[in-house]
Amino acid sequence: MQQVEDVVIVGAGISGLTTALGLHRLGIRSLVLESFDTLRITGFALGIWTNAWRALDAIGVGDHLRQQHHTVVGNVVFSRISGLQMFKVSYKAKGKHGDHEVRCVKRKLLLEALASELPSGTIRFSSKVVSIEESGYFKLVHLADGTILKAKVLVGCDGVNSVVAKWLGFKPPVFTGRSAIRGCAEFKSSHEFDPMLMQYLGNGVRSGTVPCDDKNVYWFFSWSPSSQEKELEGNPAQLKQYMLSKLGKVSDEVRAVVENTNLDAFISSPLRYGHPWELLWGNISKGTVCVAGDALHPMTPDIAQGGCAALEDGVVLARCLGEALLKNRRQEIRNEGEQGKEEYKMIERGLNKYASERKWRSFDLISAAYVVGFIQEAHGKIMTFLRNKFFTPILAGLLLKKADYDCGKLRSS
Repeated sequence: MQQVEDVVIVGAGISGLTTALGLHRLGIRSLVLESFDTLRITGFALGIWTNAWRALDAIGVGDHLRQQHHTVVGNVVFSRISGLQMFKVSYKAKGKHGDHEVRCVKRKLLLEALASELPSGTIRFSSKVVSIEESGYFKLVHLADGTILKAKVLVGCDGVNSVVAKWLGFKPPVFTGRSAIRGCAEFKSSHEFDPMLMQYLGNGVRSGTVPCDDKNVYWFFSWSPSSQEKELEGNPAQLKQYMLSKLGKVSDEVRAVVENTNLDAFISSPLRYGHPWELLWGNISKGTVCVAGDALHPMTPDIAQGGCAALEDGVVLARCLGEALLKNRRQEIRNEGEQGKEEYKMIERGLNKYASERKWRSFDLISAAYVVGFIQEAHGKIMTFLRNKFFTPILAGLLLKKADYDCGKLRSS
């Protein structure tokens, strides 16, 4: 027997839960399918920039998360070769949309904040989508357990290996040749880190630390591994020692952060990104199907906008889809056949509007992240000189520029 749902969202990650919560705030029910048996807490923490706080405020969870995380007031860039400071920028600057606001937010707390605001039963765990097919004005969503859902709207928020993105014709993300290790060190008593993002660059390696709160410090390490170094990926103990040996001239406090992190955090993740031109020529939406989050714009973490963009997606998608569904509710349609056709057209227009709003923004962020990562991890003499003397202040300002964006409210009026 087929279960009929108005809106089915695949993936209970940042974009999926944000979309579901945005729709809930508008009085629209959705069903979120998550393949895991619980919320998937990977990545430890993420930078939440000005644009993302506006999105969180739009869905009503911003203040709750502010109370749990410290404000990051600036960015200091050091040479990992000499240990000398290369550049410093303040995040207290004003943007065209108001004051900047940056915090490093624990992913677990972010997902729990979003999920806790949803009605009971919104998220269905252990629900892996295996295939999608069309059936008139509906999409049939087949799950691994044999369940078939009949959806008026299908939203793919299922990450870089998205089943929905594949159905829309998107190619899989490509590998950059770079890898990253990320973790979070918890101190028994308060740490002594300033509320700053500290980065260390040089010889093809980029690392950094940023405090989340009084006791937790998030760190990251990215590099281009050789074939021999790739063999370390399955050995957390060796990976930890390798990373410590490659940190360069960092402070003892930074080194202690890595040393105090549990071994289970030392997992090397190859960095992938989607070709930005696919967004220009591909189908972000098709009929009553669309994608959001990493399924839409897989990007490298170099400008810390992946999660922020996913929050933007959720707000914009909820607004555009909400307008279409609420407008349809208000209209009086004579018969069921006409109603199905008119509803399909309204949803299609709403998703086309969403795709139009997110296309160039996503293109911009993917491209910027790739270029910034390339420059920051370049290790040739000429590129190193140019980066240290000219590019570093430009790149630091670029982070603020990309965060100076307002996705708008849930309601357009």
